[in-house]
Amino acid sequence: MKKLLFIFFVIFSQNAFSQWEEVNNGLYGGTVNCFAVSGRNIFAGTYGGVYLSTDGGNNWLQKNNGLQSYNVLSIAVMGNKIIAGTSVGSVYISTDNGDNWIEKSNGLTKNNAIRSIAVSGNNIWIGRDGGGVYLSTDIGESWTLKNKGLG
Repeated sequence: MKKLLFIFFVIFSQNAFSQWEEVNNGLYGGTVNCFAVSGRNIFAGTYGGVYLSTDGGNNWLQKNNGLQSYNVLSIAVMGNKIIAGTSVGSVYISTDNGDNWIEKSNGLTKNNAIRSIAVSGNNIWIGRDGGGVYLSTDIGESWTLKNKGLG
């Protein structure tokens, strides 16, 4: 019985560890900080900006037109919009799968990296280094600090 369990474990563990495959053809942005998925599109936020894969990660295209800071730390999807947060505290929104980006940082101070983005309906929430939590209810046109109760 022990021998049978050992054989089963060896076969199972080999199969479990062989399920990962490197797929980064064209992804040259250094460290991958975040991912977002929209339909068949996969967006990766990296130190080199935003990359898009339309084929399950086999090939990647850099999509940085309009980004002033390429160090993208957070990314999210809101309907047909892609939202990216950068290390310098800027928010960018694309409505064409990352072909073009428009900065939407009105009311945000610079130099507080945007580490997280969450979307709920028409609300966009961001979390910043040392800068708290902000909410936009108008697709990034304005931001309101929402820190009450946070240390």
